[in-house]
Amino acid sequence: MNPFLRAPYQVAGQLANLVAGFVPSGGGKVRRSFAARAGVIERAQAWARDERSPSAPLVWIHAASVGEGLMAKPVIDRIRYERPDAQIAYTFFSPSAQEFAKSLRVDFADYLPFDTADAADAMLTALTPAIIMFSKLDVWPLLVAAAARRHVRLVLTSAALSESSGRRSALAKLLLSDAYGLLDAVGAVHDDDAKRLVEIGVRPDRITITGDVRYDQVWERVNAPSPNAALLAVLESVRPTLVAGSTWPGDDACLCDGWAQLSTLASVPKLRMIIAPHEPTADALAALEARAAGIGKTCERLSAATANTDLVLVDRMGVLADLYALADVAYVGGGFHDDGLHSVVEPAAYGAPVLFGPRFDESRDAVALVAAGGGFSVGSGVALATRLASLVNDPATQTRASDSAGETAGQCARRVIVDGLGAADRSAALVVPLLRPLRPSR
Repeated sequence: MNPFLRAPYQVAGQLANLVAGFVPSGGGKVRRSFAARAGVIERAQAWARDERSPSAPLVWIHAASVGEGLMAKPVIDRIRYERPDAQIAYTFFSPSAQEFAKSLRVDFADYLPFDTADAADAMLTALTPAIIMFSKLDVWPLLVAAAARRHVRLVLTSAALSESSGRRSALAKLLLSDAYGLLDAVGAVHDDDAKRLVEIGVRPDRITITGDVRYDQVWERVNAPSPNAALLAVLESVRPTLVAGSTWPGDDACLCDGWAQLSTLASVPKLRMIIAPHEPTADALAALEARAAGIGKTCERLSAATANTDLVLVDRMGVLADLYALADVAYVGGGFHDDGLHSVVEPAAYGAPVLFGPRFDESRDAVALVAAGGGFSVGSGVALATRLASLVNDPATQTRASDSAGETAGQCARRVIVDGLGAADRSAALVVPLLRPLRPSR
């Protein structure tokens, strides 16, 4: 770390840890983030005293939030399989990851203390890790420096660095470049990510292109028994179904305008839609209900919907990934504004052709789907109706992409995901060899 930044950075961390001891629990996300860190070092020390095996190597995995945790999960599972003798500690930064952490096969899970030299030394002394694995990009400079002094091996997996990332700024480089330079092994998602990682301090000889672990994570979930099987059975229908996920007002306008135009075509089977707004607020749901009424469609909230409902409104979180299993065609929101397209990986893994708005160039996955013939950009209701007509009218022929060896558009979408599998194995291969050899059983 730049010496001029070290002192203010250290002071900021000390103040944050001090505040954590006085902030009451409850309230908003920021308050919970502070309050939950009160006593975290003592909790780690208590676990180490009662549960830490002196003969077991420990892998400490840090993932800032749920997204990074989802990338880490398949790697954790593979470490568990290959090294059943190892213990795993898991830390996170965001309160949103607290419940998610409980689902992981780890021995200890808790918040990461704010980054100070004292907190880093205390956590390292308590956990005595052989390896620290960071998921995506969330390295902490004082923790990394303290770990390196103790000869703890440092690994970064699922490293993806966009062109517009703030970590490429001059200030971020002054703060983080030394930490990135201390990493022993880095798994980059793509060649472009590798080049940018070198720019922010990662040594080129430490980088391996591992691919995107999200593909493995989503593929495993798609092929596992659904926790929402009863809900899916209620909604199963012979009608062609479009499932739209993480939509915003611009997406909703395009969907409903296109649906109204599509309904005038006698040659197109009667389509139904399932729409999950990105923020299922009362206002967002009411606006969609008004749109449905305006074009003569029946509409019900998810809990009251049946297979005959024209528009099913998803008014709760946590079910969208499973609802994509019902999709003959999927639509992913975010392509009509600047904040970015949401994930297209889930519907593609189910074998649904994926539609999205015109602003998709920053999504590597969407670009890959378009190139493969499994994804399509639609910029208006007319374009949506035209594309939907071809996708649902004759699935056996008209959904075929001209350059895809006779595959349907949905098969092309799934192939993108299948071709990307294996990143979790390659990421685990960066970690496992750094552990001491497994003792042979007697």
